Amino acid sequence: MSSTDPVTGPILILDSLQQGRMQLAALFIAPRDTQLPPLRHEGAETTPEVIAEYSSHAVLRARFSLPADRPSSYEWDGATFEVAGGLGEETADLRIAYASCNGEEHGDLERSGEERNAMWARMGRDHAARPFSLLLHGGDQVYADEVTHGHPLSENWPGRPPREPSREDLKALHTHLREGFLRRYLAVCSAPEFAWIAARVPALAQWDDHDICDGWGSLPRSRTYSPVGQTLFAAAREAALLFQHGCTDGDLPPRFADPEGSHLGWCIEAPGLRLLAPDLRSERSRRRVMARGGWRMMKAAVETPAPGRTLLLSSVPLLGPRLSLLELLMVLTPRMQKYEDDLRDQWQSRAHRASWRRMLRMVRDMAAQEGQQVTALSGEIHLATRGEMPLGGGKLLHQLVASGIAHRAPPKAWARVLGLLAWLGDAPLKGHPIRIRKIPGQAGRYVAERNYLTLKRRGGNWTAAWELEDSGTSPALAL
Repeated sequence: MSSTDPVTGPILILDSLQQGRMQLAALFIAPRDTQLPPLRHEGAETTPEVIAEYSSHAVLRARFSLPADRPSSYEWDGATFEVAGGLGEETADLRIAYASCNGEEHGDLERSGEERNAMWARMGRDHAARPFSLLLHGGDQVYADEVTHGHPLSENWPGRPPREPSREDLKALHTHLREGFLRRYLAVCSAPEFAWIAARVPALAQWDDHDICDGWGSLPRSRTYSPVGQTLFAAAREAALLFQHGCTDGDLPPRFADPEGSHLGWCIEAPGLRLLAPDLRSERSRRRVMARGGWRMMKAAVETPAPGRTLLLSSVPLLGPRLSLLELLMVLTPRMQKYEDDLRDQWQSRAHRASWRRMLRMVRDMAAQEGQQVTALSGEIHLATRGEMPLGGGKLLHQLVASGIAHRAPPKAWARVLGLLAWLGDAPLKGHPIRIRKIPGQAGRYVAERNYLTLKRRGGNWTAAWELEDSGTSPALAL
């Protein structure tokens, strides 16, 4: 196949770890009816097969496996792609990248690729020097807010939608939204800076609101449960399954807690490492973060021994300042009420205080088991920061926030405001005070720079470092 053909991929996704091997999916987005060459791996061949079709493109997937405990490679269309491995022994050296907020709410597709993807290019150079074993996407992999534009049923979203649109109009809306999500993911995945690393590092993803629309789940019930809202959610969910997880309904890989996909929480277990990602969007409403399925998944994780390190992905920060004060101010100030949904998204919202305590108790109980440590990873806030909460027994919960790999940083004044709120402290669990700490080498608690996070295990010991757009690489933080 000619290298000039407009095919996007391979995009490498980790389906599961089984019997010492990485079960992988290689995803491609190609013009319809394109015949793709086979993918070659360890002397075998796998031909990509169509799993979804759009008006002009098809999504194809090749499922295959590679050894988890050592470097390996696969070939496609004359190119060889090295894969680091490193997920075998519990003391094996490995590096993991974590990124979130890959875009912006308005005009994201019109931005200069060189500017937009500068941090992806830096991650690619980082990987070339010291390979990553995994790439964790912590939410807002695309900013889909503008997909509602251009159709009369959704043009004013999230303004009040029509109450009883016809079945034909909803079908047309679904097609419109579906094609819009394709354009978003195609633009993101075909960017050279992203495509290079996506073909070489297996990815795992957790979605957040902008993968659906700004504030999904924190909007009024009259919006999210309307026919238009449910049509939007269905199109976003299909796109997330395809482009973030490489699968479709009825075809979810075994890492997902619910094979039926009522929520999209998942878990990966490797020697000395567990990756745990509850779904904080599928079941969300203005009064809850998760429903029965998500809490059942977390309960099972608490009760299942996992010696070593558990990396808990929480798309919104699990540890944070007392945002309830800011939330009250916004509710009382008419000009600021449009930002209320942004604060309602957070664990620290007054509406979610009970759920927040429940999750923190689960983390405490998880870490209480002998030989287990828990670290939380989050994005969402377009800033870099970290937090700590003592868990008892000499153990400490680290919260590492890396947010804004492509989203431009907010004003430094906003970082200072959050720093002042953090100074007040909070203790939703009695005896377990939360403190927001400075990233090593930084003067303030919040850093207003684009960034991503690197986690490193060496000799069984874990460290974390932030790659900051202007400040460079932070000194390592021992975990």
